[in-house]
Amino acid sequence: MGVELETIIPLTMARLKFGIGATEELGYELHSLGARKVLLVTDRALWEHGLVDKVKSIVEGEKISLSIFDDVHCEPTDVSMRAAIETASGVEFDAIVALGGGSTMDTAKAVNLYRTHPADLYEYLNAPIGRGKPVPGPLKPLIALPTTSGSGSETTTVIVMDLLEMRLKTGISHQHIRPAVALVDPLNSLSAPPAVTASTGLDVLTHAAESFTIKPYNVRPKPKDPSLRPPYIGANPIADLWSEKAIEWVGAYLRRACYNSADVEAKSHMAMAATFAGIGFGNAGVHIPHALAYPIAGGVKGWVPPGYATDEPMIPHGLSVVLTAPANFRFTAPADPHKHARIAELLGEGAAGMSVMETAMRLPDAFLRLMRDIGCPNGLSAVGYSEADIPALVEGGWKQQRLLVGSPRPVTREDLTRIIEESMRLW
Repeated sequence: MGVELETIIPLTMARLKFGIGATEELGYELHSLGARKVLLVTDRALWEHGLVDKVKSIVEGEKISLSIFDDVHCEPTDVSMRAAIETASGVEFDAIVALGGGSTMDTAKAVNLYRTHPADLYEYLNAPIGRGKPVPGPLKPLIALPTTSGSGSETTTVIVMDLLEMRLKTGISHQHIRPAVALVDPLNSLSAPPAVTASTGLDVLTHAAESFTIKPYNVRPKPKDPSLRPPYIGANPIADLWSEKAIEWVGAYLRRACYNSADVEAKSHMAMAATFAGIGFGNAGVHIPHALAYPIAGGVKGWVPPGYATDEPMIPHGLSVVLTAPANFRFTAPADPHKHARIAELLGEGAAGMSVMETAMRLPDAFLRLMRDIGCPNGLSAVGYSEADIPALVEGGWKQQRLLVGSPRPVTREDLTRIIEESMRLW
C-alpha cells in the first residue's frame, strides 16, 4: 500500500487588526483577554520615537500593571534569549505585548514559551540542532505591534535566533507560539531607517516568493494524527492568495517606502504586505533561501550593516535571505515555471510573446533590479564572505532539512554549492 498523501489545508491565524490608529485599541484587546499584569517587550531605541511611551500610557490608562523589558538584541542570539528569559523570570505577567520588529517579537515569543513551559533552551529548538520537543501546551496571550514591515512575526508560529558558538541561525516552530492578536499600525513603521525598510522589505518579498513556490501540500505524506501536522504544510490555494498579493505590493511600494519614510501610502502597503506574507509563509513555509540564510547570518565575520543602529557585525535577516534568492529561483524555476513566471510578472518582468519558461527565467532579474534600486549589497562577497567560506555555508544550509524538504526541485549539496557560488557577486 502506498503512502497516503495530504488532502487537508489548515489555516490558523492570529486575530488581526490593520490600519492607521490600530495601536489605540491595545487597551480594549488587553481587557478582552482578561489581562491584569502585562510584560512589555520592546526595543530601547523606540523610546526616542515616543512609541514606548504611547503604549505605556495606553496600558496604564486601563489600570493594568505594566513591567517593561527593553533590552532586545537586534537579530537575537542564544545568549540574548537566555538573558531575556532570565530577566523575565522575576516578573509576574498574564499577557505580553511585543512592540518592535521581528527581533522584538521573537524575543517576546521566547520569553512567553520558556516562562510558561520552562526547559533548557535547546529543548524546543528544531532538530537536529536542538531536541525538537513539541511545545507542551498553550502559552499566555501575546499581542504583537510591529514597527517594521518584514518578518511577519506578528502572525507566525516561529522563533528565530543565532547560536553563537555554532555560528548558525535556527529556530523553534509550533502552533502555540503564534501571537493571540496582531495590531498592525502603519504609523508605527514611519520611524524605521531606510536601510531597515530596505532589508525588511526584501524579507517580505523572499518570504512570499518562497511560500508561493514551495512544494505543494498535496504531494506530502498525510500525518497519522492531526496533532503531527507541521505548521509549514506546503503551497496551497489559500496561502497563495496572501503571498501573491504581498509580492505585488512589494513590487509597487518598496522603492517608495525606502526613499520617503513619510510616504504613508507606501508604508501602509508594505505593512500590509509583511502581514500578508507572514500569513502565507506561516502556512505554506519557506525553502532554500531561508535554509541558506541561517549559516549566512550565523557565520558573519566583520561586516557591520550601514544604516543600522549597531556597531557589531551582523547580517540582517532580510539580506541573508535575499542574497541567494536570484540564484535559488534560477535553480527552482524549471520545477514550476508557471508560478515563477507569475512572480516575475508581478514584479514587472515579462513581455508579450514570451513563453512561460522564458518569463520564469526572468525572475532572478526582477529580484536583482529591485535589490540594486534600494541599495542591497552586491552578493555574499560584499558582506564579508569569500570562496573559502563556501563549504561551511553549504554544510550549515544542509543542516536545515526541515526547510530544504520544501524545495520544489530536489536539492543536493552540490546544488547548494552552485547557488552559493552564483551568489558571491550578483551584478
